[in-house]
Order: sequence, then C-alpha cells, then structure tokens
Amino acid sequence: MISKSKKLIYLFATLFLLLLGIQVYFMYKTYQVKERDIYRTINDRISNFTDRLENVHDSQEMKSDSLQKIIIQYYNKEISKKEFIHHFMEDRKASREKLNHYVDDRLKKDGYQISVRIQYNSIIHLPDSTKVIDKPIIIYESKDKVKKPKITSTGTWRTSSTKELKGEEETNERDTFFVTSQTDFEIKNIKSLVFKELTLLIICCIILLVSVLLLYISTIKNLIKQQKQVEVLHTIVDNISHEFKTPIATLKIASKTLKKGWNPETLPLIDRQISRLENLMLQLHKDEIPDEIIAVTPEDWDFFIQDLAFTYPQIDFKSENKVSEILPFDKNLMETVIKNLCENSIKYGASAVSVNTNILSQHLEIKVSDNGQGMESRELKNIFEKFYRIQSNNIHNSKGLGLGLYFVKKIITSYHGKIDVSSQLGKGSTFKISIPYEN
Repeated sequence: MISKSKKLIYLFATLFLLLLGIQVYFMYKTYQVKERDIYRTINDRISNFTDRLENVHDSQEMKSDSLQKIIIQYYNKEISKKEFIHHFMEDRKASREKLNHYVDDRLKKDGYQISVRIQYNSIIHLPDSTKVIDKPIIIYESKDKVKKPKITSTGTWRTSSTKELKGEEETNERDTFFVTSQTDFEIKNIKSLVFKELTLLIICCIILLVSVLLLYISTIKNLIKQQKQVEVLHTIVDNISHEFKTPIATLKIASKTLKKGWNPETLPLIDRQISRLENLMLQLHKDEIPDEIIAVTPEDWDFFIQDLAFTYPQIDFKSENKVSEILPFDKNLMETVIKNLCENSIKYGASAVSVNTNILSQHLEIKVSDNGQGMESRELKNIFEKFYRIQSNNIHNSKGLGLGLYFVKKIITSYHGKIDVSSQLGKGSTFKISIPYEN
C-alpha cells in the first residue's frame, strides 16, 4: 500500500509538472499573440494617421511644389546638403507637430507609451537614377528614442513638379524623384499592457493549478488516513484476544479457585469481571457512554486494584484510596479508566504500579504511576488517539488495539475533566486525572 501511494505521488508530480509546463507554454504563446495584436493595432493607427498627413502634405505640394524645388536645388548643387536638410525638415514641420501631438496626447491617453521614428532612407532622381542623399534622414522622432524597434514599416512615393496648362495639370517627368520612407516604433510599456489584459486568464490558471494541487493533497491525506485505519482494522481479529485477556484470565483463575474450595470473595469478583466484559463489548461495538449510571462507592476503588492484583500476581500494586463518599460517576467507566491505565503500564514493562485516589475541592483526583519503559515526548500528544499504539522503528512492540487510552480520554472528557501525562524513557510514566463534580 505504501509503495502504491508513493507511485501515485510520483505519477501526480509528473502529471502536475506536465500540466504546469503546458500552462506556462500556453500563457507564453498567448502573451506573444496578444503582444503582436497590440503592436498590429498601434501600427495600423499610426500608419493611417501618417498616411492622412502625407495625403494632406501631397495635396499642398501639388499646389506649391516647394519640396520639389528644394530637391531640385540640392540636386543641381544650388544649395548645400545642410541647407537642403534644413529646408526639408522645415517643409515637414507641420506634419511633425501633428504626429507629435497624436503620439504624446492621444495614444498616451489610451495608456500607450510609444516611441516613433520616421526617416527617409533614399531619395532618387528617376531620370538618371542618381541618389540625392547618402544616408537616411530622420524626419521625426519622439522624445523617447526608439531603441529596439518591434515593427518597421516602409513606404515609397514619388514627387514631381507640375504646371497648369489650359486648365489641366501637367507633370514634368524630368524633375520626378522617388522617395523611400521607413517608420519604426516600439511600445515601452508593452509588458504591463499585455499582463493587464491577461490578468483574468492568469488568475484562472493559477486557481486551476492550486485547486488541482489542493484536491490531490486532500485526497492523499484521506488515502493515508484510511490506509492506516484499514491496516489497524485488519489486526483487530488477531489482537482482540489481548484486549479481553484481563477479565477472561481473571474468570479462569476464579474458576480454578472455586474448584479448589469455597471463597466468599470469588463470586463478587466473577460478577465484576462479567460486568467488565459487558462494558468492553459495549465500548468496542457502540463506542458510546452507557446511559445507565451506577454510582461508584468508596470501596469500588479498592476492588478495582484487587481485581488487577488477582489477575497480575507478578505486579506490585500499591493503592492509596482517600475517597470516603459516593461519587456521581459511572462505576463501569471509572473501572475502565483505572484498569486501562494500569494495564497500559503493565503492557509497557512496569513491574510496580501505584494508584492514588483523592478528593480535592470538589474534584476527583486520580494518579497512576509506574516504573515501566516510559515514552518519548513526541509520543505524548498521540497516545490518546483511537487505534494509536507506540511504535519503535515502525514496528508495534506490544499487542493491543490501541483503544485503552482512547477510552480513558473520552470518559474523562465526557465528565469535563482533564488528563495530563508525563514520562521519561527508562523511568516510567505518570497519568494525572482531575474530574469536577457536584454533590
């Protein structure tokens, strides 16, 4: 069973890690798709805006030919390169301001932190294919510089001079120039934007994984708990005789005593042991406190010890009974408490057991001490659990069902009392019980 549980744990760990890997891969791919979607949306918006600016600018150029004249002057070496770039930039000043306003205001209002750069890579005089510029000219760049452009788009357009002839526009092909432009941009806060949109999905994935993990942990705990109970229950048939050993052994001894001769104390002892057997059967099968109450008398405390001494003649029992009144406790239950504690001491190696009973401030005080093998401190919190038995190297060293101390604790609790235990290995154990009562 244990090996099967380990295999199940290893199998789940493997499957859980596989599920975790799938979830991480799925989230990574979703992140990439969402990132591309955001970049595609922004690219379309910027491209549409710059196209509108170019259309407006081209309409103006068709009327003024100012840009065309500048390019022709530079091509004819009538102005220097520095003057050409200056005039070129001035010609695009209005468009730059509109684009800057669009990037800084409108897109930022939508939560985007964008860096944009627009440059002309080449200007070619078409008739003779002569390059007008040697390297790209940056027409526009936002305040935040573009460091790692995620999307680059290119465009081409032609510029030519026009003249009006008989109410119609005629293009001068000799002064036609071919311009190649490039737009680069990146979104600085792309990660926060993507994670913001994926927050719900991430939370759902985490909840799913945590739920699966907690469900498995709960299942394993229940499996282990049930496994322990099943293992204990399988030993009940083999160990049941040990639990009934004391009353049965006492009855056998009493029977032999009667055969040898009449003893007036033997019949009451037999009655007590029969009552003891009935009580044990009730505890094992019903696991309940009986409704009928037989009050415990002062002499009953002595009878409890006498019966034990009769059954275990090799054990040195010492009893000090200071109870002098009838107490409102069930006799059978008190006998169970005393005998279970004493038999527990005998079971774990005690050769001498001391039982003291006393009344103190409307409390019944019971103290049971022994010189047995004692217990480790880590065992003390578990000894009152049902079916629990002290183990050494995972092996039960003594026979029993592990019900004795469980019944003791249950009886004491039912009377709103408390039980404390102290123990040292090799020096024995001491159980102290205090039960409140009213006359």
